Amino acid sequence: MCGIVGYLGPREAYPIIIEGLKRLEYRGYDSAGIALFDGNDLKVSKTKGKVADLEARSEKEITKHGSVGIGHTRWATHGVPNDVNSHPHISNSGELVIIHNGIIENYESLKKELISRGYTFQSDTDTEVLVNLIEDVKKQEKVKLGKAVQIALNQVIGAYAIAVFDKNKPEEIVIARLGSPLAIGIGEDEFFIASDASPFLEYTKDAIYLEDEEMAIIRFHKGIKIRKIKDDSLVDPYIQKLQLNLEEIEKSGYDHFMLKEIHEQPKAITDTYRGRLLRHEAIIKMAGVEDNMKKFLNADRIIIVACGTSWHAGLVAEYIFEDLARVPVEVEYASEFRYRNPIITEKDVLIAISQSGETADTLAAIKLAKSKGAFVFGVCNVVGSSIARETDAGAYTHAGPEIGVASTKAFTTQITVLTLMALRLARAKGAISSSDFRNHLLELEMIPKKVEESLKSEAHIKMIADAYKDSHNCLYLGRGFNFPVALEGALKLKEISYIHAEGYPAAEMKHGPIALIDENMPVIVIATKKGHYEKVVSNIQEIKSRKGKIIGIVTQGDVQVKELADHVIEIPETLESLSPLLTTIPLQLLSYHIAVMLGKNVDQPRNLAKSVTVE
Repeated sequence: MCGIVGYLGPREAYPIIIEGLKRLEYRGYDSAGIALFDGNDLKVSKTKGKVADLEARSEKEITKHGSVGIGHTRWATHGVPNDVNSHPHISNSGELVIIHNGIIENYESLKKELISRGYTFQSDTDTEVLVNLIEDVKKQEKVKLGKAVQIALNQVIGAYAIAVFDKNKPEEIVIARLGSPLAIGIGEDEFFIASDASPFLEYTKDAIYLEDEEMAIIRFHKGIKIRKIKDDSLVDPYIQKLQLNLEEIEKSGYDHFMLKEIHEQPKAITDTYRGRLLRHEAIIKMAGVEDNMKKFLNADRIIIVACGTSWHAGLVAEYIFEDLARVPVEVEYASEFRYRNPIITEKDVLIAISQSGETADTLAAIKLAKSKGAFVFGVCNVVGSSIARETDAGAYTHAGPEIGVASTKAFTTQITVLTLMALRLARAKGAISSSDFRNHLLELEMIPKKVEESLKSEAHIKMIADAYKDSHNCLYLGRGFNFPVALEGALKLKEISYIHAEGYPAAEMKHGPIALIDENMPVIVIATKKGHYEKVVSNIQEIKSRKGKIIGIVTQGDVQVKELADHVIEIPETLESLSPLLTTIPLQLLSYHIAVMLGKNVDQPRNLAKSVTVE
């Protein structure tokens, strides 16, 4: 859950690493550090806080010259965020320096062994143990750095992405990965290292993504050698051409990435169904589904595994698959699924959802399902990610980079992909009529324009946000397809404003939450005309009779809820199954504006990181 950047080549490394860390700060932002070799000695600067704090500190502490260096932005796992625990970490001899993303689970036993050999430790981190383990192996076995890294990693239990170099051999950087992403950018006689491609986009579009249990030795003027960590066998590198553009990872005039990404949803949804939804031909083309249609048609059930916002998208998909394709669906937290000895058979299809494609619990769930013979289908956003490689087949969302920690366009594009899958399966099973199928295609094709229309309510939503920004609790209610949207709306508010919020099925309000309602409790109710409308109106009346403050998300032209609610936000009408793509938009904007008014850092909320690559 940390950001790694490195450079080896003819340029000055410092500005490349600092700018790279700024682009990776969404991965971790409680501390940051940099190590450079200036031609004579190792120069290290690190600090608690953000990359901007590192820049200020580096001005005073180090000369910023050197053509080899590594940098790190941290999300703490072992050891509290402070200057000492910040990366990079240096070995006892002062010769080796390392940065690390992941968790070394057996670090305590390794540390005890190293202490018995005379090593001392300054930090509380597992990473300082690893760099000293590498140093110890290097000395004991009298081997080069690359071999020492390989031997050391074979003694390690856990997950890692590392970059390490020796100040006595500064023309070489050794990197390795297991469970945490790592990419190599290849320029003209220069190399870039990063947790994702964003730090080196302006320098090269050629990239190699290391696979799990692979390491690379990168040498200036000599190129790259990739080996398997376990057996030392050579690997032929596969160089990918990056499709990402620099403009996609900039704010483009918006105050925050989150706001930019909310407003990008019409385009993101269009990009997700482009080439797949062929309305005039009345077909859906998805190679991953088409090539494996027998697996889907013969499945006893579909199991969906995910975490966080992706889990909410999976809950929406449960309603959609069961309603349209008439197939049983179970939705599981990946973090629970992997540990509860689930019953999985060869007749199960498991759909794994993850924006980053690197979520550790979801990856573990995939491996478990595959070991039981299930067919595994991935839905993720990042091309070449671990989930994309581990699954049997899959579909990308094509949302473009999502930098804001609180997911927005990931949610709507995941629902779009899952809707396309459900419709294609429904058609293959004969569970949906031709006219109904065509109507769904038409309505789905119109969703981006309807999202644009929903975004026009932003000024009105901002006014509502101002009225409720000082609330301490909020309740979100929805029914049917929109119950998961209530959960997602509550999560967004919690994530970025730190206001306590809960999502509930509207009918469950009477089974407990109604006790919380008073004149100080705002209740956000999704009350669109399609789907149990009269029942939801009854729930609103119950809230009103207890003096609760009601914010209604309603269909354009609604009359009934308008008479009852304190505030209403209108969205265009659509099919009930597609309504979550619209009802979520005002909830995203409401959370965003409340958080901004409270002075919160909406792109980097406290204690959270974008992709959870460790348990």
